[in-house]
Amino acid sequence: MRSKIADTLDKITQSNTTQEEKIDTKALLKHAPEAPIPTGLKPMLATLVDKPFDDADWQYEVKWDGFRTLAFIQQGEVELLSRNNKSFSDKFYPIHHLMQAWKMNVVLDGEILVLNEKGISKFGELQNWRSEADGALVYYVFDLLWYEGKNLMELPLFQRQAILKDILPKGDDRVRIGQVFTAKGTSFYQDAEKLQLEGIMAKRRSSTYTPDLRSQDWLKIKVHQRQEVVIAGYTKNEGTSKLFSSLLLGVYEKGELQFVGKVGTGFTKKVQEELIALFKPYLTKKSAFKVIPDINKPSRFRPDPPKAEAFWLKPELVGEVAFTEITSDGIFRQPSFQGMRSDKKAIEIVREVAQPTAKAVKVKAVTASEAFAGALTPPEVRERRTLLNPTNDSQVRPVCGHDIKFGNLSKVYWPEDGVTKRDMLNYYYQIADYILPYLKDRPLSLNRFPNGIHGTSFYQKNVKGKAPEWAQTFPYTTSDGQHKEFLVGNDEDTLLWAATSGCIEMNPWFSRTHSPDNPDYCVIDLDPDKNTFEQVIEAAIEVKKVLDALGVPTYPKTSGSTGLHIYIPLGAKYTYDESQDFARKLVHVVNKQLPDFTSVERIIAHRNGKMYLDFLQNRPGATIAGPYSLRPKIGATVSMPLHWDEVKPGLTMRDFTIFNTVERLKTEGDLFKAVLGEGVDLERTLKKAESLFS
Repeated sequence: MRSKIADTLDKITQSNTTQEEKIDTKALLKHAPEAPIPTGLKPMLATLVDKPFDDADWQYEVKWDGFRTLAFIQQGEVELLSRNNKSFSDKFYPIHHLMQAWKMNVVLDGEILVLNEKGISKFGELQNWRSEADGALVYYVFDLLWYEGKNLMELPLFQRQAILKDILPKGDDRVRIGQVFTAKGTSFYQDAEKLQLEGIMAKRRSSTYTPDLRSQDWLKIKVHQRQEVVIAGYTKNEGTSKLFSSLLLGVYEKGELQFVGKVGTGFTKKVQEELIALFKPYLTKKSAFKVIPDINKPSRFRPDPPKAEAFWLKPELVGEVAFTEITSDGIFRQPSFQGMRSDKKAIEIVREVAQPTAKAVKVKAVTASEAFAGALTPPEVRERRTLLNPTNDSQVRPVCGHDIKFGNLSKVYWPEDGVTKRDMLNYYYQIADYILPYLKDRPLSLNRFPNGIHGTSFYQKNVKGKAPEWAQTFPYTTSDGQHKEFLVGNDEDTLLWAATSGCIEMNPWFSRTHSPDNPDYCVIDLDPDKNTFEQVIEAAIEVKKVLDALGVPTYPKTSGSTGLHIYIPLGAKYTYDESQDFARKLVHVVNKQLPDFTSVERIIAHRNGKMYLDFLQNRPGATIAGPYSLRPKIGATVSMPLHWDEVKPGLTMRDFTIFNTVERLKTEGDLFKAVLGEGVDLERTLKKAESLFS
């Protein structure tokens, strides 16, 4: 259901679009001066003012809480650069990869941020962003500087944005055009306060783009007080168990670092660990402050502060804090840590003082009639994309509340296809919601390939003493009395832990831990020898014909290797013996219909190269690759559930791989849901089949 905010946004956008439709963007591009793509460009900056205002010659935008980013795209090469020309291409790889597919040459200006479920950007979440598991990464584009050999920076802002709207590719909301509003700036600001935004931007509609200049044609009005700071040290209180107690903050004034206070809130334990690791190369014995602060000095707020020790840092790291006010001696009141700023240089960090709005703007009467009632829409519900970023070969990621270490991520598991361990783990993360129903509560036999599909592999059933403490296991006793434990595929964290150990394929039991002797389904495994795949398809269709005649529902999937699997839901109402007996009778009927190329012989030598109609899989502890499991085969194939009308000549295993499964699931959904349903009435079916099975 759409929100009132989204509906209001549509109405305002429509009114703005009417105005833009009068602009001949093709003519503007035709007459724009030719120029090579700019290099070494730094973005145009805005001046801080103290109050919002209303003026018909100005437009208003959201002040995003993210990283300012220029995007340079030419001949398929993409570079994302910070305001100081540091590369963001690897850090924000989803945006980089998306733009590599664009068929255009262009330079864009915008802001990269992470949106939460309410559509609000949170800088702390962006600062800690490592992969798409950490949030919806969005690049909001608000300006167009150069396009297909044309310099557009001398055009008025509203004309640049009209061209931007025409040329920006649509269809993936990870790149969005920043909405422009010509409503009252004061109303816009009030709604920004209600929505807890960082602030608003005001831009003169006629403004040209002036790189690396803080212009009064662009203004920012903050809702909450924020300040970038140099982190020049930290303290540790006597007797504390924390890694540090507070950070020592500074800003530059006349080229010298001035102390502006301590911040001791806004840190999780994990953030503290990351910061301490970050600080180590910058530790120094000398303070960088012009006047060394007395960290143990009492104040009216803390007359008896704990005794603390100071650790000094070279003044090279930049962070950001929020605060309530600045005291008369220039100290931030009640600061809270927001995150680190890797996009800004320490020497640039000065105290930001808001200018009086009246001084910066000659305000005119408002003629616009729009009333802004909300600026944001949450990110659309999207499929998962990645858990692990493409850069670090070793990563620790939180999954279901447990930190899992993922290592050797660049190791190639499928060399013919260039598929790495990282790709495999990202695949299982993306399809977790689809595969987990077929692993939940089921003991797993782990088929591990620690060195890829051509390396030594082995089955691991016993995980006693090897699985993490939080993982559920299922006990069993061997014939010689040894106590062992299966891993149970309950959760996403278990799935990914198994995969990171080199378990390429997921092999679950047919039954679950609460009813281990009663399988949820019966499986017919069509296992070819010297047969063509067309013969496998013919045998599958014959199985379906027999079961259709009995009114029994059937669900096919590729094995991902050479054969097909046909599932019959049982609903855990029967024993393995009863399931196997039904399967045995069924395959004997099929064998009679197709004697030339099928066999029911257990001994391979007695099959004479014929396809084995395997019914013996229906036994306790037996496993086959589950639905959506990867297979250790060239092509990085997947065991894929099918519609029956897909089971026809022309079908191949390579139709379903790691490369296209996620897209298929988006359109087809889970075709195997009914396999876990109520199940057939086996007794009634057997009575109906007495003549057929005799």
